[in-house]
Amino acid sequence: MENTNVYEKPVTLKNILKFAVPTIAMTVFMSFYTMVDGLFVSNLIGTNALSAINLTAPIIQLVTAVSTMLATGGSAVIMKKMGEQKAEEAKEDFTFLILVNILVGVIMCVVGYLAMGHIFAGMNLSPDVEGYCVEYLSRYLIFTVPILLMNNFTLYMIASEKSALSFICSVTGGVLNMVLDYVLIVWFGMGIGGAAIAAGLGYSVTAAVGLFVFARKKSLLHFRKPAFRFKVLVNAAANGCSEMATALVTGIITMMFNWTMLHYVGEDGVAAVTIIMYVLMFASSLYTGYSYGVAPMVSYYYGEQNQGKLKNLVLLSLKVIMGISFITVAASFMLTRPLVSVFARPDNPVYDLAVTGNRICTAALLFIGFNIFASGMFTALSNGAVSAILAFSRSFVFMLITMIALPLILGINGIWLATPAAELMALALSVFMFFKYRKKYGY
Repeated sequence: MENTNVYEKPVTLKNILKFAVPTIAMTVFMSFYTMVDGLFVSNLIGTNALSAINLTAPIIQLVTAVSTMLATGGSAVIMKKMGEQKAEEAKEDFTFLILVNILVGVIMCVVGYLAMGHIFAGMNLSPDVEGYCVEYLSRYLIFTVPILLMNNFTLYMIASEKSALSFICSVTGGVLNMVLDYVLIVWFGMGIGGAAIAAGLGYSVTAAVGLFVFARKKSLLHFRKPAFRFKVLVNAAANGCSEMATALVTGIITMMFNWTMLHYVGEDGVAAVTIIMYVLMFASSLYTGYSYGVAPMVSYYYGEQNQGKLKNLVLLSLKVIMGISFITVAASFMLTRPLVSVFARPDNPVYDLAVTGNRICTAALLFIGFNIFASGMFTALSNGAVSAILAFSRSFVFMLITMIALPLILGINGIWLATPAAELMALALSVFMFFKYRKKYGY
């Protein structure tokens, strides 16, 4: 009973933050994994290697997309069953979905190795940058299964009221990543491949701890003999398809950014885009962490049909996100030069490009949080269709429109304005869906 008390407590800002703050901190540290790689690579190897990390991002996003779909969708399905007092069935489904993740990870690793050479050969890159891309990705793919397990165990730890443990795993993984980046790149001379191995070992911390934690029967969720219910997999995929779409099209949009920058500026432009994406990724991790933190509560109250708690939770969440939005906008604008200087020296042509771009892209932070929360909320309510519409429109349709139109009109500044414009359009759609379904769910 003690493990379910968190869902029975009153919905207050204090109780929500107790549940969500460890998750926010965890996702922030998770965002450090990629940023730390970029920091060490740009300073110890060069901005060409930094460009390579961004050029491999779309393939890495594909791995992330599948694991995110199974993790977020599966968590919503399982916690809804917990709210319906179907605990044993939920544990069987949990074990089944973890086994599916392992199988998918093995398949994606093999396919990735077979395809990567052809992908980079067709991008017309300089020999140095192409070599960096192949070296980084070939090491990264080794850790495909741990990455999928890490994404899943992260959310299931949160749902099992083990947010603090999830946070500790993320911090440990982040510190390990930072230490190994230096050791493998500098001491062992492994170059950009060492950065990929460091990131993979950092991800593996949560995967290893999760296997141990969920093997114990004391956990709210734990492994037991799985029941192979194909319908559960379909429901998990359907509920999580919006999050998969977000991660997947993020990779596609990254490719578009890269191609556009290569056309207008060259490989220096790709490095500048990489730096700005790190800043946006760090800020977005705050919203993603909050949404992940409250999602099990949304699913539980929905399964319990407790509209009073659900309404209070959504209202307080919107206030929290608004506060975070204003803080991140102010911080990003004021700290632009110090942030960029961490990755590129002021005498590097990448520096001025990134400073200008970050100041323009900062406007997107006013809208990103609301869009992330809206998509996550509908996933938690088991309405994968609406969540998918919001995520796909935001991450692909609106970005495609702005990425094509604005650079033609405004040149390089149009590239930077594409993200804020797309997020503003997505906000209008999120508000429409929010009010359309308000009576149905009672939030």
